[in-house]
Amino acid sequence: MLYDSHAHLNNESFSPEERESFIAATRDAVESGLLSFVNDIGFDLESSVLAVSHAEQYDWCYAAVGCHPHDTKDFDEAQLAMIRALAQKERVKAIGEIGLDFYYDNSDRDTQRYWFRRQIQLANELGLPIVIHDRDANAECMQILKEEGAFSDVRKDKFPRRPAPADIPNAAKDARVLMHCYSGSRELAEQYIRLGATLSIAGPLTYKNNRKTIEVVEAIPLEFLLVETDSPYLTPVPHRGERNMPPYVEFTARKLAEVKGLSFEEVAAATKENAMRFFAIK
Repeated sequence: MLYDSHAHLNNESFSPEERESFIAATRDAVESGLLSFVNDIGFDLESSVLAVSHAEQYDWCYAAVGCHPHDTKDFDEAQLAMIRALAQKERVKAIGEIGLDFYYDNSDRDTQRYWFRRQIQLANELGLPIVIHDRDANAECMQILKEEGAFSDVRKDKFPRRPAPADIPNAAKDARVLMHCYSGSRELAEQYIRLGATLSIAGPLTYKNNRKTIEVVEAIPLEFLLVETDSPYLTPVPHRGERNMPPYVEFTARKLAEVKGLSFEEVAAATKENAMRFFAIK
């Protein structure tokens, strides 16, 4: 029923027992019909290798591979070459998560910028979707995406067009750029969808007084939205304070349906269809 477009089954903090428990809960949700697919998203080389392993083990799992801005301080050309090799495996559906994080600055900003550009270039070369992490770097993140051709017609021509409202110019041209766990403004969201991007909505939509994300969901047509957990982080209400897991994507989808004035079933079906198209899953 639901597609959790962004999770971390590969989280480095899990013990082997915790990881198996996490995967078992996800498997149970798939078997019950609540979940259809989950993306395991890489954040460095080791986690990308593990994401691919999970995707090859579980038919409900797909992988993305890449280096998160936090981890670019330890990234190098040899690791990029290994990410390139992983990215060509059948169960790998995107390069990510990549981007900029100027909130924590765990890696030097110039280093973040360099590897962000290199990984966009890799995604363009391989014709793969891109999963973007952007925190406190809105203007520069968009500028780098533009400069590296992430929204170019050359890139968009590699992907099938998507259904889109007629009143949004060129919106059907899909750049396959996903703004993961979108937390920006409505105005920025509107700019992104006009460029050809897609937005993924996470647990903070359910948080009290989070008017900013509600305004985004109100303004952005459903054709441009996915849902995610970013588990084990950003747990939605009513489980806030617990470790997040893929089955909890239900609560984000239910809140999205409430905001949109749609049924849960409509939102579940649409966001799943959107995710399958975005990640080229047949």
